Amino acid sequence: MKKMLFGLIAALSFTHAFSVCALAEEPQAATPARLIVIKAGHLIDVEKGRVLEDMMIVVDGNRIKQVVSQKAKMALPEEAKIIDLGPEATLMPGLMDSHVHLIGSPIWGYDQLQHSVARQTVYGVANARKTLMAGFTTVRNLGAPGFADVALRDAINAGDVPGPRLLVSGPSLSITGGHCDNNMLPYDYNDVAEGVADGPWAVRQKVRRNIKYGADVIKFCGTGGVFSKGTRVGAQQFTLEEMKAMVEEAHMAGRKVAVHAHGTEGIKSAIRAGADSIEHVSYLDEEGIKLALKHGTWFSMDIYNDDFILQEGAKHGMTEESLAKERALGLRQRQSFERAVKAGVKMSYGTDAGVYPHGGNAKQMAKMVEWGMTPMQAVQTATHHTATLFGLDHELGLLKKGYLADIIAIRGTPLKDLSLFEQVGFVMKDGVVYKNTLN
Repeated sequence: MKKMLFGLIAALSFTHAFSVCALAEEPQAATPARLIVIKAGHLIDVEKGRVLEDMMIVVDGNRIKQVVSQKAKMALPEEAKIIDLGPEATLMPGLMDSHVHLIGSPIWGYDQLQHSVARQTVYGVANARKTLMAGFTTVRNLGAPGFADVALRDAINAGDVPGPRLLVSGPSLSITGGHCDNNMLPYDYNDVAEGVADGPWAVRQKVRRNIKYGADVIKFCGTGGVFSKGTRVGAQQFTLEEMKAMVEEAHMAGRKVAVHAHGTEGIKSAIRAGADSIEHVSYLDEEGIKLALKHGTWFSMDIYNDDFILQEGAKHGMTEESLAKERALGLRQRQSFERAVKAGVKMSYGTDAGVYPHGGNAKQMAKMVEWGMTPMQAVQTATHHTATLFGLDHELGLLKKGYLADIIAIRGTPLKDLSLFEQVGFVMKDGVVYKNTLN
């Protein structure tokens, strides 16, 4: 409890300092005050997979009231605020990321041990702002100590700090000594991560605990991982019985389940257990693809960060053990992605941001096209499809009447130049303009 209170105090102290010197591009109010009309030369209709020209979006409060051609004859109230982004601007729904780690420092390896939960929470405040300014208006945070992501979510919702809409998991669940346990300290410290549990009833208790303290989604580690000492990436963690217990408990409480799984058997066991999404999915076989199609399971595959890990990882403190694991699986994961896309498996846009610097989430867009998607499919994956995984497709992921006003814009035609997704110039979330460098 003391750690939690200290973390919250530190985060709020940072927030006060931030608010004093807030940039002009950020709003001073948590809710929009009047009707806003946004005009642009292009609009990506992700629902129908087309680009519309000379369009106009009317925003009333935090909802989209109309999406019409600028040529349409309609009377606008005098108090309406007109934001004309120009003929070169392209409008689209706010982007989404199904796998991020906002809480924590940019330092990896043993150096991470020096950061308290309070310090990691303050990093999270800064990371949330970077993510929002990059055009990602809704993200899913999978794993955080001390329920710091719950505190960050609540602070964003209250308007205390700027950030994307968050779905959060709290502590990731793990077997003893597995990925998501803390294996870096020797026996003398008897250090055990707070999400560790063994056995069907023990894991049920952990699921219930996470839900009690505010988790929107349950995340467990079904195989070893790259950034855990002593785990084998392909080795399954948790038995099928334990996996089924966690999924059943989560689903009874109306929570979806995301499973970290690189290894072939762990992927298939998680699908059989009823998990909603499988994260990473590196060593995928044909049976795994068939199971995903049969069960309607989503894949969230972080196929950009291999570049960053291998090029920059050592500078950021990543251990040689982790780098060796990444060298072994990077290409295989991308090949698995290509096969899954070709087979028609449901795909969300998940980057594992936090492994690489926050705010660079859009760098994966080009990789997804390189490995089998069309540019339109990549945008649909990062908007409507990920909203569907989240269970929010009835009000997010489309520019459509009645939907929440999460809108971004880019100067140029990003479907022709995917690097432009890294240069978002206009960001509106929930009807509030957080950034506008386009006019």
